[in-house]
Amino acid sequence: MKQHVIIIAEAGVNHNGDLNLAKKMIEAAANAKADYVKFQTFKSENVVTVFAQKAEYQKQNMNSESNSQIEMIRKYELNEDAHIQLIEHSKKNHIKFLSTAFDLDSIDLLNSFNLDYWKIPSGEITNLPYLRKIGALKQDIILSTGMCSLADVETALNILIKAGTAREKITVLHCNTQYPTPFKDVNLTAINTIKQAFKVNVGYSDHTTGIEIPIAAVALGATVIEKHFTLDKTMEGPDHKASLEPDELKQMILSIRNIEVALGNGIKQITKSESANISVARKSIVAATKINEGDFYNSLNLTIKRPGYGLSPLQWDQLIGQKANKNYLKDELIER
Repeated sequence: MKQHVIIIAEAGVNHNGDLNLAKKMIEAAANAKADYVKFQTFKSENVVTVFAQKAEYQKQNMNSESNSQIEMIRKYELNEDAHIQLIEHSKKNHIKFLSTAFDLDSIDLLNSFNLDYWKIPSGEITNLPYLRKIGALKQDIILSTGMCSLADVETALNILIKAGTAREKITVLHCNTQYPTPFKDVNLTAINTIKQAFKVNVGYSDHTTGIEIPIAAVALGATVIEKHFTLDKTMEGPDHKASLEPDELKQMILSIRNIEVALGNGIKQITKSESANISVARKSIVAATKINEGDFYNSLNLTIKRPGYGLSPLQWDQLIGQKANKNYLKDELIER
């Protein structure tokens, strides 16, 4: 049977630096029945220089006159106390907490919380000291691979494995980091390419609009789905417009669970639900005309019609030329 697909509701920085809003996002993710709600952990001065500029999508999605990336992200920082509160609120709402570390100090902070996974974002996939530090922890890792070639993925995997993490503990997420991602750039079948190339668990981190692409990813074998969500797409912030609102998140998760069940075990067999239809939909050999006992069966006095609980039409050749063992009226099922 297919394993349970892990669904990560990515709150990211869509809390806008408001702890109460972050708690409401936890409640929304729990209500949608996500497995995890995920935030971002960073110290701004450790992540970007004062000269770093916003991405184009960030400029378009924000009304600020400043294009400074550090000014943008400072307001989204979550300190240690905020993390403790959000973890407790997640427990209270029966959903698991995750966060992505964006610098070495943040790795130390998150390590103190004993979370289930290390989520490595696409932007850190070439950060050698960062990868080594997480790899040395020898814990489960989810690795996003936006802006990557297959060679980039291989390099990051080799660093993590050499640092101490077993390959089977790593799940690689196919990803495109444009917000939102154009459908023509999704390249969803790369999920299979990554799986075949590296023999790892594979998932998908989605930045498209809507819910159909993550659902399709599950049908292709994704074991982890990550999707940004917000309480309101019209709020100010870099990621709100490319995020799902709570009702959409709930529908995506419900659809994924339906697909998960529908994938089944891969064995082609008659299911319990359809077995009753066999006699209704299949056909039997019946008398095409009145047949007397001793008449020879032929293509003129026999035909094939429903219902299907009589002699199978697969026995047609064996029956032709045989003598009738009784009298038959038109449409009666032929017996052997």
